[in-house]
Amino acid sequence: MKWPDRKLNRLNGFDYSRDALYFITSCVQDKACVFGNVVNEEMQLNEYGAVAEQQWNWLEKQYPYVLLHAFVVMPNHVHGIIEIDRELVVTGRDLSARGSADETENYTYPIQKIKSISELIGVYKTTTSKLIRAAGLTDFAWQRSFHDHIIRSDKAYFKIKDYILGNPEKWPEDVFYQQV
Repeated sequence: MKWPDRKLNRLNGFDYSRDALYFITSCVQDKACVFGNVVNEEMQLNEYGAVAEQQWNWLEKQYPYVLLHAFVVMPNHVHGIIEIDRELVVTGRDLSARGSADETENYTYPIQKIKSISELIGVYKTTTSKLIRAAGLTDFAWQRSFHDHIIRSDKAYFKIKDYILGNPEKWPEDVFYQQV
């Protein structure tokens, strides 16, 4: 049996664990609105939406090479900008908490494998799903895969950031809302 041709989700030959800014969108399965509601152009998170937000922020705490930028939880999807920056592993993001410069000068920091965007989003979706199911939404699931876009210029960054932050006020026109 021949499987139907699938559109490649990723840029051919690009190393998705390299330093870059990535625009991410991930949808709830069947575009079910489970994270809360948009009220007066503002997203009002419920307990499941709070978990989605908490786990996004957890990525930055868990992986020292991850920096988070604009992010929004919508009723049935999330948008965010995530940055991979290896320099943060080399210098130590919170060096002050590890002692004075004299104490850390001769310390060798363990080499950490840099997860790809697919691996990071996989961890995000897995941990979010487990916590949401444990909170009572036992049939919660994310849609398979996710959308990503490599941000390659300041102009693109600011356009995407504005799109993310303005998403709640545009919810009635949103393609994710229209397909519900």
